[in-house]
Formats: sequence, structure tokens, C-alpha cells
Amino acid sequence: MGIGSRGISARQVARAAVLTCASLALANCSVANRVDPKYGVSASPRVVAFGQPVPKGGGTYRVGKPYVVGGRMYVPKEDRNYRAEGIASWYGDAFHGRLTANGEVFDMASLSAAHPTMPLPSYARVTNLRNGRSLVVRVNDRGPYHGNRVIDVSNRAAKLLDFTSRGVAQVRVEYVGPAPLEGSDDRQLMATLRTGEPAPSPSAVRVAAARPFVPDAPSVTQTTLREASVVEPRPVSAYAPVRPKESFSLASGRGLY
Repeated sequence: MGIGSRGISARQVARAAVLTCASLALANCSVANRVDPKYGVSASPRVVAFGQPVPKGGGTYRVGKPYVVGGRMYVPKEDRNYRAEGIASWYGDAFHGRLTANGEVFDMASLSAAHPTMPLPSYARVTNLRNGRSLVVRVNDRGPYHGNRVIDVSNRAAKLLDFTSRGVAQVRVEYVGPAPLEGSDDRQLMATLRTGEPAPSPSAVRVAAARPFVPDAPSVTQTTLREASVVEPRPVSAYAPVRPKESFSLASGRGLY
């Protein structure tokens, strides 16, 4: 009886030890996931739950200072002649509802993207070189920081460019111009979709009135989107506390992969 009791006790102790180790491991993983060990950049918190309406706009104009991620220097600036080819990837529900680098909220159903150096927010045309499909997207986040990827687009944009099943695509990225801060521009961006026919040159695209960027300006006179009424967004502060300006430059919903 005494030996049996000791045997059960030993098993119980062993089981408790395993559970404790598992709990500690999970806790460590949770902490580690806050800061990417390779890039040293943390993902932003989710501020809008699934199924809840995602506010449009509400961010700030950001260009930002040079920064280093993964040993590579990035220099944000407005380059009106920017044109690059490389790999595009896409992200969806894992980053849905998280704050972007300029304080907007990522909506995987919107036509948005992340780019490491373009001003935020701005417009860029992305062309899938495999099938010729192209689309203008709203760049409102920083990233990607992996390999030779040049841009990261939303799930909806990837579907329209027809590469969700492949995961990545060889693309051409061209800077179009600055984007307005207010309202949703998805309707106008949908109108820029080209499905094989040549796309207009970036200078011919007029999704919004072009304006020079004022780096890190606290406020800029708002522009008006063409061909649609502006839907007034609810401010980001209605969903989460306003973050300090310094956190906008790298804390990102989609930049870590």
C-alpha cells in the first residue's frame, strides 16, 4: 500500500512537472512572439476583433527616418520615379484588425499593402508579371523584411492579382503618388484593376489629387477622392488608445515574416 502510494505520487509529480514545463514554454513563446528574434521588430496589437467594422483612414502622414531591420538599412522617402521588380506576398486574417505603421487599421478585405520605404499613405501600382493583371493599392504599412520581397499586399489585392493559391508572385511595383487620409478608397482602387490590357503609366493614374509629402507632418489639408462620396470613418481612438508617434515607424501589422 505504501509502495503504491509512492508510485502514484511519483506519477503525479512527473505529470505536474510536464505541465509546468509546457506552461513555461508557452509563456516564453508568447513573450518571444512579441519581438521577432531575427529582425528585432514587434508586431502591433489587434485593436479590431473579427466581425467588427474596420475604420477607414484615421492615420497620419509618415515618411520616417532611415532605419535598420535584419542588418539592412532602409531609407523612407518619396521617389516619384520608383519602379522595382521582385517578389510580392500577401497576408490575411493573422494580421486583420492590427494597427499599421501610420496608425490605420489593417483590413484584409481592403486594397492595401506594406512597403519598406514609400511614404504612408501612398498609392502604388502592382503588376503580376505572370499574368499581366495589375492594380493600384493603398500603401499604409511597413514591410516586408524577408528575402527579395518588395511588397506585401492584402488578401483581397492578392485575389484580384490572382496569386493567393501560389502565396507569392513575381511583380513590378510603381509609385503612383500620395493618398488621402480620410475615408475608404476601395471603390476607386477597384476601378484601377487591369486584367491583361496594358496599365496606364503611373503619372496618368489619378486616384486622388497629388501633393508633395510633408515628412511626419502632424496634420495636412485633406483631399477629396474622385467618383465616389467619402464615407466618414470612425477614429482609431474609438477602438484603441492612440499610440505615441515614435511607435508608428516600425510597429506593423504585416511587416514580420
